[in-house]
Amino acid sequence: MASRDELPEEVFAHYGLGAEGARLSAGAGRVERARTEEVLARWLPPAPARILDVGGGPGTYVPWLAGQGYEVHLVDPVPLHVEQALQAGARTARVADARSIEEPDAGFDAVLLLGPLYHLTERSDRVRALAEARRVVREGGLVAAAAISRYASLLDGLRTGALDDPAFRSIVERDLVDGQHRNPTPRPEWFTTAFFHHPEELKGEVAAAGLRTDDALRPIDPARAKDGPLFDNVRVVGGLLAGQRVMVERCGDGIALASAWRAAASLSGGASKPKRSGRKAEAVR
Repeated sequence: MASRDELPEEVFAHYGLGAEGARLSAGAGRVERARTEEVLARWLPPAPARILDVGGGPGTYVPWLAGQGYEVHLVDPVPLHVEQALQAGARTARVADARSIEEPDAGFDAVLLLGPLYHLTERSDRVRALAEARRVVREGGLVAAAAISRYASLLDGLRTGALDDPAFRSIVERDLVDGQHRNPTPRPEWFTTAFFHHPEELKGEVAAAGLRTDDALRPIDPARAKDGPLFDNVRVVGGLLAGQRVMVERCGDGIALASAWRAAASLSGGASKPKRSGRKAEAVR
């Protein structure tokens, strides 16, 4: 993420509430965490390997990674998160900017960018962050990045009924137009200042940073999800996308029905946080 001087104050206020540490331990967060761990287990190099978790928040994935023998280093712009990451077992943790990591070239076997991209609202800054990750990862190493979908607020609104609130509808309308998410309300569950990607935008940014795209990964397809409460909320979103009656009822007041169907087509099963992994492009050094 950016430094405190450059990130909007509302972003620091949002994370200063201290809720991020528990976010991935309940509700929809459990799906995100389980899927992220599944993806990383598939792509990470074998342990022991050096991993840099950029914008790693309170170190949510540190115990899981360290428990497998990885050496995990973490940087984040929020001092509270840095303290929490050290408590979670990070080898090192410090305040830093995703666009200027201040680590040596090719010093890590893998770099995680699971948080920074959606808090950098300008494309040039997101490309810089991806390029920094490319710089500090070894040749042939892994860069794993996450972005929030352009349609995340729409899907959450369908799931929770928040689209009935005119203030939330206004937020969603802008999300769908340009991906710039702004929450002028005091409701932290509606998130904070961010950029929500369309998959093709993320693909272009990855390429512009000199990374080769290996795969686009999205949260679990409801049709293939295992039974159990962990995946219930994914199935709910999938059901909403499949039901035209629900879409007609929920997509009035300026939110086009076509946008909802476009979300269904582009997200392949109701995903709200697509991930993209890439390895360093050999032709670009």
